[in-house]
Amino acid sequence: MNVQVETPEALDIDDGGSLGFRSGVIRILGSWRLAGIAIPFLILFITLSVWSGPFLSKTNLINILDQQSATLAIAAAGTLVLVAGGLDLSVGAIYGLATVVSGEVAEHHAAWIAIAAALLVGLGVGLVNGMIVAFLKINPLIATLAMSFVISGVALRVSSGNLIVLSQNSAFYTFANAQLWSVPSAVWIVLIFVVILSLLLAKTSFGRYVVASGGNAEAARLAGVRVNQIRIITFALSGLAAGLGGVIDTSRLLSAQSTGGGPSLTFTVLAGIVVGGTSIAGGEGSVPRTTIGVLFIALIGNGINLLNINELYQQIVLGIILLLAVSIDVWARKRRR
Repeated sequence: MNVQVETPEALDIDDGGSLGFRSGVIRILGSWRLAGIAIPFLILFITLSVWSGPFLSKTNLINILDQQSATLAIAAAGTLVLVAGGLDLSVGAIYGLATVVSGEVAEHHAAWIAIAAALLVGLGVGLVNGMIVAFLKINPLIATLAMSFVISGVALRVSSGNLIVLSQNSAFYTFANAQLWSVPSAVWIVLIFVVILSLLLAKTSFGRYVVASGGNAEAARLAGVRVNQIRIITFALSGLAAGLGGVIDTSRLLSAQSTGGGPSLTFTVLAGIVVGGTSIAGGEGSVPRTTIGVLFIALIGNGINLLNINELYQQIVLGIILLLAVSIDVWARKRRR
């Protein structure tokens, strides 16, 4: 059954006819939410280009993309979870489990088996998360937070608490480090993954159902949308993405540790999604905006390092930015009522 769902772009036009007051830049960007992250990103990019000579170097820019590849993949899938009305706080733990699983398997088996094992572990845990939320009706924040402790314990058991170190000569190393036009394969893999999820959310019936499930779950159910099924799929994709991120970083760094992800990664992913304009209340979101949000945060960290600023300020700045993003989302929703 087809369900007509208002898109975020359509919702950008309010009753007061404020469209006529929009700037030309925002008209070009097509959405005030996109403009809200794209303009600060461009300002920061230009500022760092002027203040730091090494920033614009090819090596530095490629390093940013390479280092953020796992975060970008996880945040892209996390966008779908948030849009559908969920929240996944277990991605850092799933990432950690995927790293040690892929590392342990890569030590004794072929590279493709290690990669498949990590992806299947991530997918499986994501499905469990989705079913707990959908069928047990447990708040996703509590459910995934509790699962993160369980997953972290399993990861610690798998690795016996040890750091796993792999050989650079292994075929597993080439998974994330092969070069194409001087860009590591990790970047290309994540680019393909992000594009697929972007099209899935923006251009398919499934994407419309995701938006409907998060915007008004009860109305979506009455319209024939299988909300529980949709949410389970989004959690499964989130787990798969965390597994992909884990195996990519294990291949990149040739090391794995059960505590490698954790709350820090989870916070960074959530911050990138929210800063990118995805509503914490569900029903609105965009994978391309999330991508810009994650890279915006990455530029802040990179700039702090290049300008030799105390890293303590990075956490302070991220916290302030996240508060502003959430405040703006709440304000925008109140205006539309």
